[in-house]
Amino acid sequence: MGVKVISLAALNKNEALNGGGTLFVNKHPQLKVRVCHGNTLTAAVIVNEIPKDVKEVFLTGSTSKLGRAIALYLCRRRIRVLMLTSSTERFQKIQKEAPADTQNYLVHVTKYQAAQNCKTWIAGKWITPWEQSWAPSGTHFHQFVVPPILASRRDCTYGDLAAMRLPEDVEGLGSCEYKLERGVVHACHAGGAVHQLEGWTHHEIGPIDVDRIDLVWEAALKHGFRPVFQP
Repeated sequence: MGVKVISLAALNKNEALNGGGTLFVNKHPQLKVRVCHGNTLTAAVIVNEIPKDVKEVFLTGSTSKLGRAIALYLCRRRIRVLMLTSSTERFQKIQKEAPADTQNYLVHVTKYQAAQNCKTWIAGKWITPWEQSWAPSGTHFHQFVVPPILASRRDCTYGDLAAMRLPEDVEGLGSCEYKLERGVVHACHAGGAVHQLEGWTHHEIGPIDVDRIDLVWEAALKHGFRPVFQP
């Protein structure tokens, strides 16, 4: 049918389901259609939401595909990342991926209490109202967890799921996505569109290539995509 890129996005790229798309490529090595999970642009949207003056963030879901990429990207920017995980082994594996001179910016924590002085939270895993209670007043909750966390704190602010506004000249969009307004798509879906527009011939599957986060972000902006959230 002429399809060049299939954007998995949403829950179709679940790691347990198909390894973030690797299953299809491994099963069909001669596949001409490019498979794209779109997570690189999702990571780009989240890291670009964070104000430039932030020095520390608290990250849940820190060893997931997106959590890993966000942590590694932010530590390169000399931002201290409190990585919440019960697995010392998975934390250390990610820490070893960071450049030697930035590894100390990745900090392993096991309790929400560790973030009681941190006003920038990034939720990659569901956070209950009780767990949110440890955040100091004025905290902003960024998130990449589905479904979104409940906004239980009146003294805090909550971001939406990572999304991008389509270019103004896009026509014929027949539906809305989840809770997003018309003309706005999840960042992972936008990632598939950018993959096609750029004519990239590689598959975007498996772990996120941290070195491509800025490249994909700039490509999206070049083609007229705009972030919904402005820090």
